[in-house]
Amino acid sequence: MTQTPLAEVPLPAPGLLIGTDRLAESSGGSAVHRFPATGEPDQPIPMAGAREIDFAVTAATAAAAEWRALTPDRRRDALLRLADVVDQHGDELVALSIRDSGFPLRIAALGPSRASGGLRYYAGWADKIVGDVVPTWSGPAFDYAVSEPIGVIGFFATWNTPVYNLGLTVAPALAAGNAIILKPSELAPYAYLRFGELCLEAGLPPGLVNVVPGGAEAGTALVEHPGVGKVHFTGGGTVGRRVAALAAEHLKPIDLELGGKSANLIFPDADLERAVAVSVDSIHGGSGQTCITAGRMIVHESVVDEVVEIAREQIARHVLGDPFDAGTTMGPVITEAARTRILGMVDRAIREGAELCAGAAAAVPGPGGDLAGGYFVEPTLLVGVHPDSELAQTEVYGPVLSVSTFGTESEAVALANGTPFGLSSYLQTRDVSRVHRMAARLSSGSVYVNGRGGIGPGMPFGGYKESGYGRLGGREGLMTFMQSKNVWISMDDD
Repeated sequence: MTQTPLAEVPLPAPGLLIGTDRLAESSGGSAVHRFPATGEPDQPIPMAGAREIDFAVTAATAAAAEWRALTPDRRRDALLRLADVVDQHGDELVALSIRDSGFPLRIAALGPSRASGGLRYYAGWADKIVGDVVPTWSGPAFDYAVSEPIGVIGFFATWNTPVYNLGLTVAPALAAGNAIILKPSELAPYAYLRFGELCLEAGLPPGLVNVVPGGAEAGTALVEHPGVGKVHFTGGGTVGRRVAALAAEHLKPIDLELGGKSANLIFPDADLERAVAVSVDSIHGGSGQTCITAGRMIVHESVVDEVVEIAREQIARHVLGDPFDAGTTMGPVITEAARTRILGMVDRAIREGAELCAGAAAAVPGPGGDLAGGYFVEPTLLVGVHPDSELAQTEVYGPVLSVSTFGTESEAVALANGTPFGLSSYLQTRDVSRVHRMAARLSSGSVYVNGRGGIGPGMPFGGYKESGYGRLGGREGLMTFMQSKNVWISMDDD
């Protein structure tokens, strides 16, 4: 990476990226992006409407045909080139993702290597997609099945980890032979727009990756357009339900990666410092704004006092401040509305009987100075949270930890599984037999034991229950962007 001062990296020129064209004006109007750390507005962001979605589908359809016609080794090599280009421009992508979401440097800096790593992983799959020869009976015939790309994939792109997420979404879709339409929200347009430019610089066909920031009008048009073969949605459950209903109305396949309410089960035999850090670090890195945040600490009653004290000490060591500062461990939340919502949930939990052990129950002014207008929330620890309360059942998407207690394994499982969500679970114990017993009983798509494993490109990732369906990562993450075709050939010579 070049060592450009990150805060000085210029924003991409505003405009939609469709093929090689940058559209500075669009039928969807414009929106203002605000840097979450200061609340200051950036340049207006053109927003796609139905017309621009149609333009993007036309460009993607042409590029998909060109991309599919390439031999697998050429698609593999193109993805490897793109991975190299992402690494070379990593500092820009880091800076832009900080401007997008306010995530601190220590977290944003992971994005480019995770994106390029995913591209390299799936480049390795591009020339290894095979079919099957199928046994037949009731007459001589030859039957085979092949996996083919779907064509054009519409992505509702997440705002919280834009660069990190590319290796799990765009990479497998491209390796499978598809073209892409990325629809970021106005909350985080910059890193996606720069990535689209890098795809062109890496020599990918124009129109293979299109970036069209937009709101509800663009989202509706993307789902309804007959040229879009599949939709992948990452976001909250409320919007996800609407998108899924619209996709069903148009008989369009969709994958949903929705929210979570991850439990961190802490047993007395665990390394308590490490066990607590799993939760504390998860609310600091992205201000609790990730779907696998370990926000619910469910602690054995014999060690709860010790765990609470450790949590308070760890929270106190973290630094709230400028996300571009390497010393900052926690930045702002994404918007003023998000801050208001989070603080409202904390206030209601306290009124319902939870004890505030760290953080603030009222509006937080933030670090002050140049950051006084930012959307900061202090890391908050609440003890004695009732399992049926709003705070225990609803995704906070903010830097809030809750503590509940259990006495037996069965109670721990019931509490962990006792929400509508099922994305991830965390288990802290040295008892290997307990690990296997508990992992089998936890209703979540991922179980992390004695640490935070993240989301590697080879790991199938997705949710149970209201956390969605479909998988990213590994072979499953590739095949979700393909469709099977069966070919039956009669060998009867009569």
